[in-house]
Amino acid sequence: MRAVSAPFVVMPQDAETARAQFAADVRFYLNQRPRQLPSRYLYDPLGSALFDAICRLPWYRVTRAEMGLLRRHGAEILAALDPLASVVELGVGSGEKLAALLSARCPTAAALRVHLVDVSRAALDSAALAIGSLGNVEVVAHQALYQAGLKTAMLPSPTRRGRTLGLFLGSNIGNFDPPAADALLQRIRATLRPGDAFLLGADLLKPERDLLLAYDDPLGVTAAFNRNLLVRINRELGAQIDIGSFRHHVLWNREASRVEMHLVSTRPQSIRIPAAGVDIALRQDEAIWIESSYKYRPEDVERTLERCGFRRRVQW
Repeated sequence: MRAVSAPFVVMPQDAETARAQFAADVRFYLNQRPRQLPSRYLYDPLGSALFDAICRLPWYRVTRAEMGLLRRHGAEILAALDPLASVVELGVGSGEKLAALLSARCPTAAALRVHLVDVSRAALDSAALAIGSLGNVEVVAHQALYQAGLKTAMLPSPTRRGRTLGLFLGSNIGNFDPPAADALLQRIRATLRPGDAFLLGADLLKPERDLLLAYDDPLGVTAAFNRNLLVRINRELGAQIDIGSFRHHVLWNREASRVEMHLVSTRPQSIRIPAAGVDIALRQDEAIWIESSYKYRPEDVERTLERCGFRRRVQW
């Protein structure tokens, strides 16, 4: 089989606009209480590489579990959607999981248009190669936030035929608090037509020890992943943050059912970020909240989806 066309990238913002948005977000969130930084900025080229390494750590099991489910049930998923015309994955990452699913396609299946949405250009390049190599696919890569990428990937088209499969895997939904998760799922539901389908991957509750090891691994890869956000701020926004003056701290918030990741200042210090107009003083042991990962029970996932307009067909 041949690829229908070479992958290409839709760039929603030029570099200067993206930098200005980065600066504005850093200024806004660092002035919140508690202080925060948006986790979407973790995924520069180095951050994407570190996250790929995290997914291969023995303590981070969600990727292997999800890959196993996709390989076991891929043919069943695709058969239920015949004729499948397009696929849209939000937060595609390396594309490894989507490639595993699409590998179950029938060799004589019709050409497929695949939209890849991710904030990381490095991840999109990797995913586009992985998916494009399958053959008989047209790959469209969107470097964008989920909402913007969804809007461009799902634009109404009079020539749109067959069913669409939307995917949101890797427990990326866990990075959203419940109201934000509902808002995103409702937006996804509004873009899909009757007969389309949505495949969601959510990480289930586990013993606290296992959760903490998954996000505070003994090799320190996750710590480096989070500290790299400070490296990016130094490089792109003209700061001179002492990276070594922050320790990685992970906690399990049982009441909220989420793992929280923080960077904690090991000493009193001043942080100045010229391009963001930030000049703040941090106390010793003051934390900057970097990311959350909500965990679910199976019935929680079903209730959330039903609340957002979906009807469960099958759950693995």
